[in-house]
Amino acid sequence: MDISQVSAVVTGGAGGLGEATVRRLAAEGAAVVIADLDDARGKALANDVGGRVTYVRTDVLDEESVRGALSAATGLAPLGIAVNAHGGGAGASRVVGRDGQPASFEQFQWYVNLFLNGTFNVLRLSAAAMAANTPQESGGRGVIVNTASIAAFEGQIGQTAYSAAKGGVVGLTLPAARDLAKVGVRVMAIAPGTFFTPAFRMEREEAEERWGSGVPFPQRMGSPSEYAALVAHIAANDYLNGEVIRLDGALRFQPK
Repeated sequence: MDISQVSAVVTGGAGGLGEATVRRLAAEGAAVVIADLDDARGKALANDVGGRVTYVRTDVLDEESVRGALSAATGLAPLGIAVNAHGGGAGASRVVGRDGQPASFEQFQWYVNLFLNGTFNVLRLSAAAMAANTPQESGGRGVIVNTASIAAFEGQIGQTAYSAAKGGVVGLTLPAARDLAKVGVRVMAIAPGTFFTPAFRMEREEAEERWGSGVPFPQRMGSPSEYAALVAHIAANDYLNGEVIRLDGALRFQPK
């Protein structure tokens, strides 16, 4: 895919991984829609990057809201890239807590709704928009990159809800790619390890000491720019399809 000839929608585009992706795709010539709920950060990022980058307030769980972001993107250039990088947290809990009480069902539903249902909502609507494109020289019409997590494979104690949701993203990847093969839309997923983003709400030195030291090599946390670089490569490399790529420095989570 020629990234400079398409538009992209990045959900969670005002956050850590999303912001880096917005900057990278814009640097490679794409028109980019920052799809997020953080108006202040989203508008500030759009102003900072400039060019064909715009912010559209977007709720990934609302069909009309997502359609609005997609419409903004197609108004700039044919939609060629959709990146699901939205996030959030509702806490961690054991299936049965130390007090003998069962985990919150509402919390479990919250994670599945945001990470799995929200991802599928964006995927299905983006794919339909891409299917209407004129194929590029490769025959492809677009690519969707979802964000899983290595917790989908080695979830830690207290991560049942998060791991189940991210595991669903992993399971979605191949069948969605097969579904969309006829219309020339690829589906990929990235499973990051521990990446330093503003969500940590601490200095990087403190975060590195706590989480970076456990990474085999490089012995540090990942940087959002490394995630963004992989998104750009996936977009450009038309033979990548239906796969989940771990981006984790060979980290494997321990039980806790």
